[in-house]
Amino acid sequence: MINLKKNREFQNVYNYGKKSFGYYSLIFFKANETNENKFGFVVSKKTGNAVCRNRLKRLFREYCRLNEGNLITGYDIIFVAKRTAGEKFKTLSFEEMKKDLDRVLKNSKLFKK
Repeated sequence: MINLKKNREFQNVYNYGKKSFGYYSLIFFKANETNENKFGFVVSKKTGNAVCRNRLKRLFREYCRLNEGNLITGYDIIFVAKRTAGEKFKTLSFEEMKKDLDRVLKNSKLFKK
């Protein structure tokens, strides 16, 4: 799994990519020139404390690790946690997050058929 690290990489996806909304997350995506997916994870301080933010990022990373083979290659994808995820982070299970992200990615047509 390759991560987006530089600010300009994130800004490029934000400014020129598309976005899709879920209940717990917002996803920005843009085609890149490579044959690999690059992932970025964003959780704002408005979402919660450090424990909350780190847990949400771990859930996003685990989802990407398990579903990397199911995604169409050649995209930069940024996962942004919404405040609703932060409010529910103690009881939020991986299955709930997975269900939400599956729906968002299917609507975005990023899943292989």
